[in-house]
Parts: sequence; C-alpha cells; structure tokens
Amino acid sequence: MEITHHGGYLGVTGSCHQLHLNSAESILIDCGSFQGADARRRTSPEIEFSLDGIKALLLTHVHIDHIGRIPYLIQAGFDRPIYCTPPTAKFLPVMLEDAIRLGITKNKKVVGSLVKSITELIHPVSYGKWQSLPGNAEFRFSTAGHILGAAVIEIKNKDAWICFSGDLGSRCTPILNPPVSPERADLLVLESTYGDRIHEGRETRMERLEAILLETLENRGVTLIPAFSLGRTQELLYELNQIIEGIGKKHGSSALSAYDIIVDSPLAIKLTDIYEQMEPYWGQEAREILTVDKQPFVFNNLIEIDRAGESAGNLEYLKRSGKPAIVIAGSGMCAGGRIMDYLRAFLSRPNTDIVFVGYQAVGTTGRAIQDCQEGKCSVRIDQHEYPVRAKTHTLSGYSAHADQLDLIKFVQGIPKPPKEIRLVHGEDHAKEVLQKKLQELGYNTVYFKDDRNDAPIRNSNH
Repeated sequence: MEITHHGGYLGVTGSCHQLHLNSAESILIDCGSFQGADARRRTSPEIEFSLDGIKALLLTHVHIDHIGRIPYLIQAGFDRPIYCTPPTAKFLPVMLEDAIRLGITKNKKVVGSLVKSITELIHPVSYGKWQSLPGNAEFRFSTAGHILGAAVIEIKNKDAWICFSGDLGSRCTPILNPPVSPERADLLVLESTYGDRIHEGRETRMERLEAILLETLENRGVTLIPAFSLGRTQELLYELNQIIEGIGKKHGSSALSAYDIIVDSPLAIKLTDIYEQMEPYWGQEAREILTVDKQPFVFNNLIEIDRAGESAGNLEYLKRSGKPAIVIAGSGMCAGGRIMDYLRAFLSRPNTDIVFVGYQAVGTTGRAIQDCQEGKCSVRIDQHEYPVRAKTHTLSGYSAHADQLDLIKFVQGIPKPPKEIRLVHGEDHAKEVLQKKLQELGYNTVYFKDDRNDAPIRNSNH
C-alpha cells in the first residue's frame, strides 16, 4: 500500500489522502477545502487528480477543511460509497449544502441536485465495526474526540495496518468521549495542529471566559466569539450555561438580565438541533448532565438569530443601544459569514473583546486580528482598513484539537510503536517541535518539507 497526499500534508487545511490498496484500486481519506494562505497557493478548488480506481471515500469528520471538496469530487464523476460514522452521516448534507451555497452556487436546483447526489452515496458505519474494502482490505472507525462523529480510521490488509488519526480532540472536551488509540499502526498519519504547545485546563478557560463576560457587562461592550458552527458552538453553549448559572449565584439574577448571548448563525442553530438528537454519542459527563438539565445548550439569556434580516436588525440595535452582548457567529476563522458584519461594526471600538476559541489559519482575517498588537495595527476587510482597537483573547483550552500532551498520549496508547509516524495537518513549527518530542521518545517521525506528494508506506513485513 502507498499513499498519495492531495492536501493537508504541507499546511493545516485541505486534508485529502489517497491510499493505494494495490496497483489498480485505492480509497480517499477526506476531501477537504483549502483555506487562508493554503487556498491562495492554489489556482482552483476543483479536483486535479484522476478518479480512476478510487473505490470509496472515508471521512474522519465534517469540518470543511476535511469535506469541502466533495461537491467538486461529485462534479468530476465520483459515484462510489462515502463511508462515515452515523453522526457524520447526519451532519454531512447540512454542512455541504451550506458550503455549496456559499462557495459554488446559490441556484437552489443545482444545490439540491448536488446534495441529493452526495446523500445517496453516504453509508454510515458504526464505531468499532470492521467494514470490507476492495483488495482484501478492511477498515474501522474509533472515537477521535474532536467533534461529534469524528473518527480515527484504521485500515488493514495482509501486509500492513495503517492509521489516519484525522483531527484528534482535547482532553478538556466535556461533551465528547476522548480519542481511542488504534490497536496497531505500522504507519500512523498523525495530525499536528498544536504539536508545539500545551492548552490551558478546562477550569482555567472557564474562569477566563467568565472574567471576559463580567468585563463586557461592566464596560457595556460587545464580546465577539468567532466559532465553528459544529463543535465549538455547542461546547461554548454547554459551558456558558454553567458559567451563567454561576454568575447568577455570585452576583444575583439581575446581573444576567443586563446582557444577551446571541448565536447569529443559521447553520449552527440547525446543527445544534441535530446535536441534541445524537445523545448516545455524547460523552459521559454530558449524558449525566441531562438527568438534571434536559437542555444543556439552552438558557434564559440565549437569543438565536436565523434570518439575514434579523441579523442586520440585531447588529444595528447593538450599535445604537450600547447594550452589553456576547455574539457567537461563524466563520470560526473570520473567513466569511456573519462574524464579518460584527467585526466591521465593533473591531475599532475599545470596549469590544474578541475571543478566539479555535485555530486561526495563516492568511485568514482571524489570524491577522489575533497577531495584532492592540491599537497598533489595522486589518483589511473587503478592501477597507479597520484599526484594531478591540481587546483580543485566545482561549486555547477551547480548542477542539489535541495539544502536544494529548498527541503523545495517543501515540503511546498504541501497544507496539509504529514503524513510521507521518505528521500532517500542521504548520512547520508545530510539526518540527512534535517531531523532536516523538523522536526523543524513540518514535521514527517524519513530515514533508517540500512539495513532494508521493511517499511509499513501509509495509508491516519490512
């Protein structure tokens, strides 16, 4: 077996790996969009590789950098099974419908036709169940802990046992079960997004978020939280529910009525509804919470905004009224979506706080704001320069990605050390630091430093 990497091996976005099962048959693992600087290095989002012999697409999860090129795959003629976990099967059509409307066409007929074609190819496979593939190979999904439905993928035949980690979750994620290491991996293709750092703990992140909420209240400002519609938004709502309850106990219920918490994202609202139907796949803590709180993502201060007209009206109201508010909106990297309207309105106000709770890719507006020193630079949005006078905060504890400790724990959980660990889905510095740490522990670890996109796998009989 050999791998051809079609994305996600040099930078963070665009994950797409082709595993050749034999000389004539192969499968794809993910088919994601490029974002930020990764996207600007490419001339087209369309599929640039041959589909000959590709027998299936296996998905690790439904974030756009792992699924965003599927519509182009369909347009190129792909008509093979799309294997994924049951939660991913529920989320996938919703995520791709939104992506098609925003990135390809707003023509309802074309959107509907593409989504229908994709939906007809989806084959849900339960966690832990081995599923047959061509070439006398088989695969199974294990829990990845990144977002609901995320999976680690193990693929084996008589010669080799390959593992694709996909995106692994953090130990601080309360509503998901932790990642499960593979039973074996001759080659481990491992994500490295935060291979160079260690996240703050859950208690610390909640304390910091509570402090920001109280500061917003005192300054009568607006706190903006760019968040992915799936995963981060639900986790924020889950913990905001607890934080608000704590504020009420410490400062009285009148403090709570002074500001609103607004989710301005039609996609996030739709996905949260599906999330609530997926209770069997929640983590233990979240399932236990249900015994005392049947709606852990809902609380009195919460306002959900769906329609565009309501969003515009809410924005104007916040600009005029000076009422304190916390706004959660997409996109998570400030690469589009309704968060951009709020940034244009509030980025230059000193009583604005911007809270980053997830990775900001190089070349995105989110990364530009994150790298700004308060009051000392500006950010270009739609050809206009906006001074960054807002205070910025990065709460690394809310990342849905494993940190260095989590990644090492995942590797050490494999009973027999892999013959090779191949780092993907990370910036060079993150990969370099993680490589050094793993090599110090005795693991043969490599990553790509150039545009080479073919590399043979060391089979188990080597």
